[in-house]
Amino acid sequence: MTPLMLTGLIFGSMLLLMALRVPIAVSMFAAGSIGYLLQAGWLPYANFLNTQAFARFASYDLSVIPLFILMGQFATHGGISKALFEFAASVMGRFKGGLAMASLLACAAFGAISGSSVATAATITSVALPEMTRHGYSGRIATGTLAAGGTLGIQLPPSIVLVIYAILTEQNISKLFAAAVVPGLIAMVGYMVAVAIYVRLYPGHAPEVEDTPPRMSLRAVMGIAPILLIFALVFGGIYGGLFTPTEGAAVGATTTFLTALLRGGMTFEKFKQCFYGTAASAAMIFFIFIGADLMNSALALTQVPNQLAAVVGSWGLSPLWIVVAILLFYVLLGAVMDELSMLLLTIPIFFPMVMALDFGMPKDMAAIWFGIMVLMTVGFGLIAPPVGLNVYIVNGMAKDVPMAETYRGVFPFLISDVLRTMLFLFFPIVPLWLVRFIN
Repeated sequence: MTPLMLTGLIFGSMLLLMALRVPIAVSMFAAGSIGYLLQAGWLPYANFLNTQAFARFASYDLSVIPLFILMGQFATHGGISKALFEFAASVMGRFKGGLAMASLLACAAFGAISGSSVATAATITSVALPEMTRHGYSGRIATGTLAAGGTLGIQLPPSIVLVIYAILTEQNISKLFAAAVVPGLIAMVGYMVAVAIYVRLYPGHAPEVEDTPPRMSLRAVMGIAPILLIFALVFGGIYGGLFTPTEGAAVGATTTFLTALLRGGMTFEKFKQCFYGTAASAAMIFFIFIGADLMNSALALTQVPNQLAAVVGSWGLSPLWIVVAILLFYVLLGAVMDELSMLLLTIPIFFPMVMALDFGMPKDMAAIWFGIMVLMTVGFGLIAPPVGLNVYIVNGMAKDVPMAETYRGVFPFLISDVLRTMLFLFFPIVPLWLVRFIN
C-alpha cells in the first residue's frame, strides 16, 4: 500500500467513524491504530501506547488546562455572570440595541475568567436571554448575539485553545495570551458595531427606546469589583513575573472560588459539580490528546506530511496565500470537528510548514501570529453553519426560536469575523503589538 493510500485510509477511517457518531477521540485513536499497525506492526504499536500516555501527561505545564477549566467552572456555578450582565446593562442599556451590546460586554468579561466558549455562551444566555426577550428583542438578534458573544470566551485570555496551541508548538503561553488581548477587544467592539448597524437597518428587531433603562448603581459597580480583582491578580501576577501561567491558573481558580463563596453563590452541591465538570472536560481533552498523538504518529510514518510541505513549497506561492489556504481549510474542517480536535490533529502538520516560510518577522513572532490567526478561524467555526456549536447551545436554550432564525442572527457577526481576520492577516503588527512588551 502506497503512503498516499495509507493516508487516505487513516483519514477515511476517522471520518467514517465520526459519521457513525463515534466520539472524536475514539475515532482518532482507532484510525491512528489502524495506520500505525499496518506500517510498524504490533510490538512498536504496543510500545508507543506504553510510553506515550506517560510522556504526554507527565508534563507539569499540562496542568494549566484543568486549572483554567476549574476556574471557569467556579465562575459558571458561582453566580458571577449575573453581576457582569447587570453592570454591562447599566452601561449600555440606554442605547438602541444596548442590551444586546451589554450581553457582548458580559460575554467578554466572563470569557476573561472562564476561557471557554461553550461555558460563556450557556452562562450568559441563561441571564441575558430572558431580559432581552422581556424588552422586546427578536429571537434572531438575541440568540445570534449570544452565540457570537460566546466565542469571546476563547478569543480573550485565558483561552483553552491558546493553551493547547502553546503546548503543541512549545510557545510561550504568556506571550500568546498577550497577543490575544487586542484581537479579543477588537472582536468585542466589532460585534457591538455589528449590533448597532443591524438594529438600525432592521429596526423591528430591537426596541427604539428603552422604557426603563437600567441605572448605574453602587451595587452594580461593587458586583464586578471581585471579577476585576481576579483578572488583575491572575494576569498582573503572570506578566509581573510573580508566578508562571500554571501557578496563575491555580491562583485564579482559588480566588474565583472564594469570590463565588463570599457572594453566596457556591453551595456544596455546586462545588461538587464544578469538580465533576472539570474532570469530564479535562478527561475529554486528554483523551483527544492521546488519539491525536497516535494519529499524527501514524501520519508521520507515511512521510506524506513532509512530502506535502515540499510540494506546497515548490509551488512558489506567497507565504501569506499559503496561510490563507490553511485558514480556509480550518473553516471547512470546522463543519465536522470541534476546535480542540482540529488543533490537535492539524497543528503538528501545518505548524512546521508555516515555520518554514518567510514572513519577514522573527520565527517566534510568526508562531504567535499564526496561533492568533488559527484562533480567529476557530471562533468562526463555532457559529458558522452547518454546525456552529454555539448556535446549537444558545438555540437549545431559546425553545421558541427556530434554528434558521439563530443562523440568520449570526450572519452580521460572521461578516465582522471575516473583516477582523483580514485585518490581522495583512497587518500582523496589530495582534503582535503587546507581545513586544513581554520578556
